[in-house]
Amino acid sequence: MKQQLRNTDHGYGWIAIVFHWIGAIAVTGMFGLGIYMVDLTFYDPWYKGSLDLHKSLGILIALLISARLIWRIVNPSPRGLSDKKLENQAAHTVHWILYGAMICMFVSGYLISTADGRGINVFDWFTVPATLTGENQADLAGEIHEWLAWGLIGLASLHALAALKHHFLNRDATLKRMLRPLLANKDSIED
Repeated sequence: MKQQLRNTDHGYGWIAIVFHWIGAIAVTGMFGLGIYMVDLTFYDPWYKGSLDLHKSLGILIALLISARLIWRIVNPSPRGLSDKKLENQAAHTVHWILYGAMICMFVSGYLISTADGRGINVFDWFTVPATLTGENQADLAGEIHEWLAWGLIGLASLHALAALKHHFLNRDATLKRMLRPLLANKDSIED
């Protein structure tokens, strides 16, 4: 069987699926690292290392999500499986809110990290320059970043619960089509 890389009307292709799961793991991992970091003191041996890791991963994840957004824009989105128009519209809206929250997370993280005028060194591969600095920038951006993190992880959790509801209660292919590409025929959607 030919590997399906692009999305179809019935399901996601491998590229969208890989983007989705890497993004899900990255967001969850960055949330966990962020929770861990806030309890470290300045004198903790892992204090600087965890910050550098969080910043570097944040930049790489921002690039990944940017690529994912471009892929989403140039690929068709599979149509909703529900017969309920409101449910399909809610799912579409939640996806875009998740993207928006991630973009705001990247911007606020960037503003925290560059508030002192220094760029972000990404694993000694390249540096993202500081472009904006202002009074209380780190504090304000930090507060926004924290609220966004909790909101993003909450919304992502609801997103996962909705997928499980579709799988176990509705018994449709919503979750299956994010695990593997489905064939274009109706039988594959209902298996």
